[in-house]
Amino acid sequence: MSVTPATEELDSATCLALLREASFGRLAVIVNNRPEIFPVNHAVHHGSVVFRTSTGTKLFASIGQPVAYEADGVDQATGRAWSVVVSGTAHEIQQLHEVLEALELPVFPWEGGPKPHFVRIDPDTITGRRFTVQGGLT
Repeated sequence: MSVTPATEELDSATCLALLREASFGRLAVIVNNRPEIFPVNHAVHHGSVVFRTSTGTKLFASIGQPVAYEADGVDQATGRAWSVVVSGTAHEIQQLHEVLEALELPVFPWEGGPKPHFVRIDPDTITGRRFTVQGGLT
């Protein structure tokens, strides 16, 4: 599969709209001076990305740290694919009114077990692109 040179750069509003349609993405963090990537479910809330997690590596490596979040998708009918990257700093949601708001978000982790921590990625940059997939989709 190849990509045509005609790539459409997306503005942040379009990027956030695409993220709202996606149910999961990948969180990139640094663990022991090495990059790690974790799949997580997310929601877009007030222009930021929110995900839920348990206590552990993902939480400790993200809180107060620079992170990146990537999601992508493809429209089978049009053959157009997209990719969005949100880069920023992650913060645990701790204020009661924000936690109550976060509980209402459609964030449904696939992995079982309690996920009591809500994390918000406050974006420094939101970038995205859309392109036509050449050679068809299989």
